[in-house]
Amino acid sequence: MDAEKVVHTGGCHCKSVRWKVVAPSSVVAWDCNCSTCYMRANTHFIVPADNFELLGDSEKFLTTYTFATHTAKHTFCKICGITSFYHPRSNPDGVAVTFRCVDPGTLTHVEIRHFDGKNWDSAYNQTGISSFSKVQK
Repeated sequence: MDAEKVVHTGGCHCKSVRWKVVAPSSVVAWDCNCSTCYMRANTHFIVPADNFELLGDSEKFLTTYTFATHTAKHTFCKICGITSFYHPRSNPDGVAVTFRCVDPGTLTHVEIRHFDGKNWDSAYNQTGISSFSKVQK
């Protein structure tokens, strides 16, 4: 993947939740079929948490849903319901950014990879997804 880092901005549909994230202009996005990602059609790329910043008063417009292990923190806008980012079970030290919520102009390429969330443990071990929230030196 392209190592050039850029600042992406984005957020939810109603623009109550806004953020910026430092990530490559070319990203790997994960299409997960777990029970929640599948229902939301959420395809996301993962960054280290330190590369993600909520802007303005966005925090007050967020609510969080958890289930099963309660490791993943599924955040969504209280106004429009969009999950523009969340903290994934696979990368609790990172942030999963919904690539379709990135403002146009900074993503040059999105490679979609499948994550078999229905068989979470084996997918986690086989995909190397946990490395995506680590800071690249």
